[in-house]
Amino acid sequence: MSSPVPIAPEDSNDDDYLGVYRRENADGTEWWRVSIGERPATYRLEHGVDGDADTAGGGAVDIDLVVDAENLRAKLKKWRREDFVRDNEDAADDGDAPSRIAFMPELQRASARMLAARRRETEAAAAAAQQAANQGAHEAAADSSPQSVRIGTVEVPYGAAHPLVPRINPAYLFSPRFHDIVADIVENRRVMLIGHTGVGKTSLIEQIAARARHGVLRSNMNGQTTVGDFVGFWTVKGGETLWVDGVLPTAMREGLWLIVDEIDFAEPSILAALTAVLEPHGALVLKEKGHEIVAPHPDFRLFATANAVGAMSQFRHLYQGANLMNEAFLDRWRVYLLDYLTPAEETDVLLRTLAPHLTRPLAATLAAIAADCRAAFAREDLASAFSTRRLLDWAELMLRTGDPERAAGPAIYAKVSPEDAALIRGIVRHHIAPAG
Repeated sequence: MSSPVPIAPEDSNDDDYLGVYRRENADGTEWWRVSIGERPATYRLEHGVDGDADTAGGGAVDIDLVVDAENLRAKLKKWRREDFVRDNEDAADDGDAPSRIAFMPELQRASARMLAARRRETEAAAAAAQQAANQGAHEAAADSSPQSVRIGTVEVPYGAAHPLVPRINPAYLFSPRFHDIVADIVENRRVMLIGHTGVGKTSLIEQIAARARHGVLRSNMNGQTTVGDFVGFWTVKGGETLWVDGVLPTAMREGLWLIVDEIDFAEPSILAALTAVLEPHGALVLKEKGHEIVAPHPDFRLFATANAVGAMSQFRHLYQGANLMNEAFLDRWRVYLLDYLTPAEETDVLLRTLAPHLTRPLAATLAAIAADCRAAFAREDLASAFSTRRLLDWAELMLRTGDPERAAGPAIYAKVSPEDAALIRGIVRHHIAPAG
């Protein structure tokens, strides 16, 4: 057992409170464990009673709660009055609790060091570029145009002008949960986005590319896409045999961003071709073209979207024809699970797109209807999803007609089965009373 030490004084740093506090009673050893909470400035408190004093702090937990620093200090005062003492972690054995307690503060320090190092690298690179610009000033005026765009908290370098750069949607909402995805793109990671139809997997990549001026190619794995379409093929034109690049080598050569949509429907031969380039600087070998090697352009990025992979596998029955993907393949990607926008976020998107005509109360009602339809889809009461695109289309037509039911005809009801249309109509009428 580790040796006890007094409870930290009230003016200590909050992290000094981390540890296990125990006291002996008739039932054995009663203990409280204090560790860092998942949310900022919070602490997790776990309580238990062990029959053996040597297991204090390591037994079954009967109370598990999260408190802020002020509530933690109040707990410490109470424990001091009740004769609890704190275990000396420095003398503890290699048990689970001390390592769990120490991990989060150590991780936060390591993360801060890494971010500081990256800032220094960025500043050094900028200083070197500025020095080079100063040295060449006598040859040409320094280019004062920006070299990158900030998306969320991340600086994304601009790409070269290209006709395939998507159009910017000024109403698009970049949620803070997308910041890690943007950072992965800058670091040239292979990113796979999974989620239900209509959550905005493809549009997220396109809107990042639009703002950073990178051209985008999309390849939809609809069951008709062949490995020749994807990698390339020989053809005869005017009596001459020519090689035609598929979308993959085209994107790699020109530095485009390639989105492989619905990759869980792709043929095995296409996945085999992809595997070669899943490493950040992986090259493609065109066996059909005499083993020509296609090296990736520095701006090339590779993305995939899927409906029924990994955490979404439980919904495979909703996406007939989706293929299983093994963990070895998935481990080559950074896989992010995307969900629909929250009602508050979707309200903001509606207002950004249709203001000043659409008011906040109207937008909030429409977002609530969409949320209820998605909940019905998750319960499998509805066979069709309800995308933000569909909601925007309905709202725009509703403003033109002044009639929610009339607008819902071409925007919603005609796109789904009669059974789904009846259920959605019921949800709409729950939120909006029929006119007249």
